[in-house]
Amino acid sequence: MNKFEYADDKISEKQILVAVPSFVIGIGILSLPQSVASATTASDGWVSILIGGMIAIIITWFVAKLSTSFPNQSFINYSSAIVSKPIAILLTLLFSILSMGVTSLQVRQIADIAKHYLLQETPVEIISFTFLLLIIYAVAGSRIGIFRLNTMFLPFVFSVALIVIVFNIKWFDLSLLSPTFESSFNGYVEGVKNSILSYAGFSILWFYITLVKKPNKAPQMAVLGMCIPVVLYLALFLSCIVVFGNSVTSNLQYPTIELAKIAEIPGGILERFESLFFVIWIMAIFNTTTMAFDIAVLAVNTIFKNMSKIKLIFIIAPIVYITSMSPQDFVQVSAFASIIGYSSVLYTVFVVILLHVIAKLRRVK
Repeated sequence: MNKFEYADDKISEKQILVAVPSFVIGIGILSLPQSVASATTASDGWVSILIGGMIAIIITWFVAKLSTSFPNQSFINYSSAIVSKPIAILLTLLFSILSMGVTSLQVRQIADIAKHYLLQETPVEIISFTFLLLIIYAVAGSRIGIFRLNTMFLPFVFSVALIVIVFNIKWFDLSLLSPTFESSFNGYVEGVKNSILSYAGFSILWFYITLVKKPNKAPQMAVLGMCIPVVLYLALFLSCIVVFGNSVTSNLQYPTIELAKIAEIPGGILERFESLFFVIWIMAIFNTTTMAFDIAVLAVNTIFKNMSKIKLIFIIAPIVYITSMSPQDFVQVSAFASIIGYSSVLYTVFVVILLHVIAKLRRVK
């Protein structure tokens, strides 16, 4: 048994429940209303978000169920028993590469957002590098510490999201919800495609369910965890629609941030609420990026078991930074985000089907 993987890193099934929404809720929620509204009419985007969420919940269930069928075994161990060791190494390596891509994307996007709204005079390269140093510091410590940070930060994320919605009620115009069900079938499909990119967090279950002390309830907890961002996405999307309308929402780069900027807290307690919103949302993005980087390190370590954790971190970190700086403008960053999002979803579905079918055919238990 690899000491790197399991030493003092056992977690409870409740921490899996927290880890799933902590990974999913990140950069995507800031731009999700725009991408869905641009493909649908009026408030019809809620249908696409709900369908995308249901697809994500189903995938989450199958990933968690397959992982818990081999309790206390790492992904590379049980996939080796199913599809042979060389293929298992390839599958694990691809998961690590995708996790590096997710980390790079998050590092670049948080730098772009911080520069646009907070640090106009600071180069993107400096912001990205500073944020990546924080991620390296978090991952270099105990893995259980990452899950404790999730548990600590997630309530703040929910609280600030609730505040954004509640203190925008005075601006709600329910007539903007109409007309309903006017979008074309292709519009709904495009909305589902755009929304499912924001749910691509189920891949962490391949590696983290191995750490659960009692994995029997892990699938139910993972599914419950995925339900949380579905509800949150629906609430924030509908809030953007009833405040801005579909046409304005579809033309705002980050509608959720704009929603926070116009929130008015009675009594003038906090005149610039978006500042607090940024602080809290950086926590959410920090959680996502930390887990993505940790999965990249963990996956590689299951292949090269004799390499130390610190050595792997300092090998992967420059790759992540260089990749994050490769896109030259917003269009290229958006294209990179689409590639990473679709790759994560499609690859996870492919691995689920591959392992499930071959395990049944070979009767692997």
